[in-house]
Amino acid sequence: MSSTLFRTKKVEQSIQDTEEPEHALKRSLSALDLTVFGVGVVIGTGIFVLTGTVAKNNAGPAVALSFVVAGVVCALAALCYAEFASTVPVAGSAYTFAYASLGELPAWIIGWDLVLEFALGTAVVAVGWSGYIHSLLAGAGWELPAALAGRDGADGFGFDILAAALVLVLTGILVLGMKLSARVTQVVVAIKVAVVLVVIIAGAFFVKGANYQPFIPPSEPQEAGGSLHAPLIQLLVGWAPANFGVMGIFTAASIVFFAFIGFDIVATAAEETRNPQRDMPRGILGSLFICTALYVAVSIVVTGMQNYSQLSVDAPLADAFKATGHPAFAGIISFGAAVGLTTVCMILLLGQTRVFFAMSRDGLLPRFFSHVHPRFKTPHRPTVLLGVVIAVVAGFTSLSELAELVNIGTLFAFMVVAISVLILRRTRPDLPRAFRTPWVPVLPIVSVLASLWLMLNLPAETWIRFVVWMALGVVVYFLYGRTHSRLARQAQPAAGEAGRRPGPGAG
Repeated sequence: MSSTLFRTKKVEQSIQDTEEPEHALKRSLSALDLTVFGVGVVIGTGIFVLTGTVAKNNAGPAVALSFVVAGVVCALAALCYAEFASTVPVAGSAYTFAYASLGELPAWIIGWDLVLEFALGTAVVAVGWSGYIHSLLAGAGWELPAALAGRDGADGFGFDILAAALVLVLTGILVLGMKLSARVTQVVVAIKVAVVLVVIIAGAFFVKGANYQPFIPPSEPQEAGGSLHAPLIQLLVGWAPANFGVMGIFTAASIVFFAFIGFDIVATAAEETRNPQRDMPRGILGSLFICTALYVAVSIVVTGMQNYSQLSVDAPLADAFKATGHPAFAGIISFGAAVGLTTVCMILLLGQTRVFFAMSRDGLLPRFFSHVHPRFKTPHRPTVLLGVVIAVVAGFTSLSELAELVNIGTLFAFMVVAISVLILRRTRPDLPRAFRTPWVPVLPIVSVLASLWLMLNLPAETWIRFVVWMALGVVVYFLYGRTHSRLARQAQPAAGEAGRRPGPGAG
């Protein structure tokens, strides 16, 4: 039985599957498209909120260094993703990589994890986008009926009509084709980055050198917590992170890391890239570099505009402009955040549909969902199904308490990809690799350890939810995936022929 659970799918077979007419996606993306996708999904409200919040609570002006540390951790994972995405240019990202190296059950587990991560992330972002639109509408004197404004604060029935509508519109765009999706994303990302640059440039005129003193505030040790809300590492060894000081930089890095989540989604579009061997590494690493530079610049500006101890928690960058006597920029920031979240939502939905499509094509999910649209060459069936389900979830549910599941799922995927690079280097050294992760095995091992460290800093209750979801996935695999996978179907005729062969003494 163990041999069937860890049977691997050959890289050549994965690539061959992408050439089947009914299951082939259209190759239309360039390195620029991939870079824009990466920037589009990473740059969200975090750049306007998280920078100031972490500066006030954890690192002071040295939060800029925290973003550099977090960027380095992501870069370790990005280098592993770049090798795999260029070597195995197939939809599915970490799921496909695990299938080629770790085996079917681990691949199913990571695919199940990614489905939750992207679905929950899409719903959370849609609800967040709705909140910004509600704020902008209220500023213009327009109010939606309470029953259609969302679950938070609703008396009786409550449905977030704006969040659901956003998901459905983006679902339609994804069905119509990747090139259209890329063009929409380019326009929206251009607006979003322009707003960020305006904030950086305008804020630079209000920077005061005195606000950077001290750049690294004195350390403030924290008392270890004992509830499920405490980080898992505190419950395991009693270790409590310090705020401020040198250790505060690393504490802040474990928090701001989550502002980078999403660059790995670029890898899910490998099958729809014209030249994945060249463009995948450029798209993944290029988007990560741009996002890190923007995060560092914003953090330097916000801590220079206002002393870190006086920054607000809810809207630090907007309030910093108000404190300098320029409240008009608060509206620009809200507009940039609202616009930016549309691309975050669309690219998360894109990533989920591609993972679902890849799992369906392998038979681990019903093959009905692996057929592409005859005209648009997109996986329209899973896109419509997941779009409708997520729209309903976003409309009816307040998901803020579940958002950390997105974080732990991403870090788990990072670990799987790094381990897969090590295994495939050993088992298939003959594979042509257009991009090779440097310093193997040291770099992948460091990437695994860095991701695990950040996972241990997540609350224990997040771990419990994650383990429950994974256990449910294992049950689904044994009830359906193990017997319906294409590898299992291919093995059955071979086993039957072996059973019919005459024995040595026959004759």
